[in-house]
Amino acid sequence: MKKDVDDELYWIEALREGDDQALAYFFKLHSKALAYFAGRMLHDKIEADDIVSKCFLKLWQKHESFKTPQNIKAFLYISCRNSCLDYLASLKVRTNAQDSYLQHLNSADETILYDIIQTEVLDMVNKEIEELPEKMKVIFKLLYFDGKTTAEIAQELNLSVQTVRNQKTKAIEMIKNSLVKKGVSVTLQLAFLFFIEHW
Repeated sequence: MKKDVDDELYWIEALREGDDQALAYFFKLHSKALAYFAGRMLHDKIEADDIVSKCFLKLWQKHESFKTPQNIKAFLYISCRNSCLDYLASLKVRTNAQDSYLQHLNSADETILYDIIQTEVLDMVNKEIEELPEKMKVIFKLLYFDGKTTAEIAQELNLSVQTVRNQKTKAIEMIKNSLVKKGVSVTLQLAFLFFIEHW
């Protein structure tokens, strides 16, 4: 099969054959989103990163078992979720956030589904942001990653507040249009809009 660095089907076959470059490919593809996912559950970045690393070790140990990219993604999220729950349950002393999260998870799987969707949306948004024009990208990151207000950004970049607002609106429209062109499901498009409004 011809090698294509963007062809997940190629990398699935390579993984099944024990090619460690395929493991590196899937690590690059999913590790950032999984770390965010685990971090939301644990409120402990170091432990979250450790759990994500162990999930990829489990993936490698079962490398012959996977037939589709969706199998791999599902395996990673389920492994990550279970490891996070085991870790939270094992803690003798938990923070209020960890304790609340664990109690809520015991009664509702919807929280996990919401976090997976939010993780997927964040991962998509990150990729789309990098494609924005430079000034727009800077403004968008200051707004949504650094949590700055339009007034603060206007002052920092020596722009008018209206310019910042216009750039934000154009960025959201460009990202939304890009998601549509890439065939992203309506559900995730709506999740993106919800995410932007409540970020």
